[in-house]
Order: sequence, then structure tokens, then C-alpha cells
Amino acid sequence: MAREALALDGAEGATGLQVTVNRRRKVVRLAYVGPFTAGRQGAHWYAAHHALPRLLSRAANITVHAYVYDPDEGEEVIAYGNGRRVGGERVVYEDVELPGRPEDVDEAAFTHMQERWPVGHLAYVFGLARKELLRLPLAMPNIVMSLDGTEEDSAEALEELLPGAQGALPVTHAR
Repeated sequence: MAREALALDGAEGATGLQVTVNRRRKVVRLAYVGPFTAGRQGAHWYAAHHALPRLLSRAANITVHAYVYDPDEGEEVIAYGNGRRVGGERVVYEDVELPGRPEDVDEAAFTHMQERWPVGHLAYVFGLARKELLRLPLAMPNIVMSLDGTEEDSAEALEELLPGAQGALPVTHAR
């Protein structure tokens, strides 16, 4: 399905699909490994390419959340259900109105504001802290599945990562 989604998105050059799991909250994060997904360019690529979450939401009959996080520009969360966009929200940081003067907003107040922004709200839905969700790319356990491998290779790797899951976990597709 990841290879099919790449073709639909017109992307070339991805070598793998990183699968990261937060078992405590039953959250799975999927992200392509390739030159077009690195750094800020990657965030912009994910903002415009949603074939994988659309396909997954239809195939697994679940809600799939695609999130984009660019610490310099903003963040966005888009939800897909049954292959269609069913919701979403975006915040552009330079457009955020602070309560009062910027110098009067302390770190605790700013952190509270961030919790209401799209990534913070998604983290809340999953039962995670915002920082936990943003650290998912570095979390363990995770694997990188080769997009050149066979379906059997992928099934074995996923079974090792998600023993007995049988597709029951919520999925997030992200950058």
C-alpha cells in the first residue's frame, strides 16, 4: 500500500517506510524514508501528499491522522476516514495572536496555548503529551521497512513490531 500511495502521489526515491509504535497508547506512526521527506522540505511534501492516509483509512476502516510539523512555520493535522478527508486544522505561527504583549507571555502560558494547536490536540486525542507525539520519530520500538522488500518481509517485520495486533491500532501518517 505504501508503494501504491507513493505512485499516486507521484513521488520517487523513497527507500523505506519507518514504522514507530507507542504501545502504551496504541499509536502507530508511518513516515517515508527518502530524500523528499528530510527536514523542512519534508514537512512541505507531507502537507501536500496524502495518498497513504487516504488508502489506509479505507483499507483498515479507521480514522488516519496526517500531521505536519514545521517548527519555524506551523503545524497541521488532517483526518481521513473511509478514504476521504473528514477534518483538519492548521496553525501558522506568525498568525497566532498572543494574549497580551509577547514579553508578558510566560513559558507556561505559551505551552498551554500549544496544547490547543493541532498537534497538541492530536496528542490529547491519543493520550500523549505534545512533546511525546513530536518525539515519535525517535521513539522505540521502530523499524524501517524496505519498499523494495516483499509483502512477506513486511508482514514478518510488522508482526515482530506489533505482535498479534491484527490491524487494530490507530494509525498516524506524519512528518
